[in-house]
Amino acid sequence: MLFNEQDSCVWTEKYRPEELKDVIGQENIMTVIENFVKKKYIPNILFAGPAGVGKSTIALVIAKKIFGDNWTENFLETNASDERGIDVIRNKIKNFAKIKSISVSIPKICMLDEADALTREAQQALRRTMEKYVNNVRFILTVNYSSNIIEPIQSRCAIFRFRRVEDKIIIPRLKFIAEKEDLKINDEAINIICDLSNGDVRKAINILQVSNYAKENVTENTIYETCMFANPKEIESMIKLSLQRNFVESRKKLNRLLIELGLNGEDILKEIHKQIYLLKINENDKIRMLEKIAECDFRIKIGGNEYIQLEYLLSQFMLIGDRNNVVK
Repeated sequence: MLFNEQDSCVWTEKYRPEELKDVIGQENIMTVIENFVKKKYIPNILFAGPAGVGKSTIALVIAKKIFGDNWTENFLETNASDERGIDVIRNKIKNFAKIKSISVSIPKICMLDEADALTREAQQALRRTMEKYVNNVRFILTVNYSSNIIEPIQSRCAIFRFRRVEDKIIIPRLKFIAEKEDLKINDEAINIICDLSNGDVRKAINILQVSNYAKENVTENTIYETCMFANPKEIESMIKLSLQRNFVESRKKLNRLLIELGLNGEDILKEIHKQIYLLKINENDKIRMLEKIAECDFRIKIGGNEYIQLEYLLSQFMLIGDRNNVVK
């Protein structure tokens, strides 16, 4: 497939909702937000929830609907994970807050994306800015974890908690995009994308686009090969071989995943964790295996060699395996 100028468009931006009604998976929240927009009244808002569920998109749509053609002059977006110190609050955000709205009488909007990355000092400065310039600006904070925001800021915000988007809601969206892009994809592949994205709509669309660049007809194997995700069937086979005390063959499969396919050790570990629950083995053995997975995960996160740690994990599975109750 040749790469042309139209292909270069990022689908997450191309298909980003322009209307509140087009945001999927957050119906209860959207009802309240639509009333805010209709009355042109926006309080300080805190959007909390996982990535890719619509927090930033909703903030952008709010600004566009309230300010119309003047939205760029009355809207400031900053990413707190990049600019997380007190200086960005004292300078950039404070200067924006000092000036009243342009062409309208409604307070301006400042969106702080990933605000939970702000330092405590920066949050205290933000709190004072929110108090002092309450007539000039409203703040929309997006966070993954609201507990990382200090209580004085939380108490000044209307808090909306987002949930992961269900597969049954993501699937129609992916099919719509595939149809628009003239992409052939089967239902099994779409289900795999939903499973890999784990409720993250942005991630699901990105996987779909990357798969599209690889082959015109997207299948289950296309997704695993192009996006470098661990194939559950291979992981299942590797676990069962180790439980059957066939360490050599189990290690060969691990080598293929890590060396030949170049998969990330943490991704393999996450898939191992998923597969444990599907095994038809004694529940006590599952508990012991989960214990070893947690130990391996901790060691990798503090800098342990992922290859050595995953080999260690397979050896522990082999010790757990019962010669008289071999996994089929």
